[in-house]
Amino acid sequence: MSPQALPATATATATTDRLAPNAAVRAETGGGGESVQVRALLRLRELILSGELAGGSRIAELAIVERLGVSRTPVRAALARLEQEGLLAPLPHGGYVVQTFSERDIADAIELRGTLEGLLARLAAERGVSAAVLAEAHDCLQQLDTVLAAHALDDEGFSAYVLLNSRFHALIWAMAESPTISRQLEKVLSLPFASPSGFVVMQAHSQRARDMLVVAQDQHRQVLDAIEQREGARAEALLREHSRLAQRNLREVLAGAATVHAPGAMPAIKLIRRP
Repeated sequence: MSPQALPATATATATTDRLAPNAAVRAETGGGGESVQVRALLRLRELILSGELAGGSRIAELAIVERLGVSRTPVRAALARLEQEGLLAPLPHGGYVVQTFSERDIADAIELRGTLEGLLARLAAERGVSAAVLAEAHDCLQQLDTVLAAHALDDEGFSAYVLLNSRFHALIWAMAESPTISRQLEKVLSLPFASPSGFVVMQAHSQRARDMLVVAQDQHRQVLDAIEQREGARAEALLREHSRLAQRNLREVLAGAATVHAPGAMPAIKLIRRP
């Protein structure tokens, strides 16, 4: 069955699944079990983002083959994929080097994500969204409200926020039913820290950190309202502005004023070059 033939709820679910963490990996498996190639890709990406392969490290294909215990073919494919994602850069005489990123690189990735998200929100508003999908988004926001009802968020609360925040954004992307734009967005999301939850700022027992999430939640509701009211320009502007919260969080993290609360995020901070 083609994507156009799917019911709206099925289309939304399929799209959110595709754009969830490791979405591209699931797509490569064709819905079946993980292939050797996919496992190699996941493991190699994990080695980089966990800091085991530090920024600037040279990576040789044979060394990775030995480390992962797989043949050269899946490793070669994984290296090529991570080059496409921007985590690796090819060396002139063979092999790769783990990329590092400037603050501007990260800021540009966040800006690009906001631009594509805004475009998808505008298209969703202009094309219309089924009541069932809108209800799913409202339910997600209600769950976020429940999480944010706490005076201050602990580790469990922040983890719940990250999951629900990612789910809401994926629902917005799915509403536009645009595989073309979604594919471009997926490429952006593969960059370190470019995802909607890439910079969720936490300071222990910080009321201010929670208040920032409350502001973000209000923006979520405004975006969804704009989509429901078929106000495309408003939906686009709101979601682009929403992404700028991540820019603020980036500046605070790099200034040492806050830490990032997201699974595996802290080691990856080392990939960001400091002035």
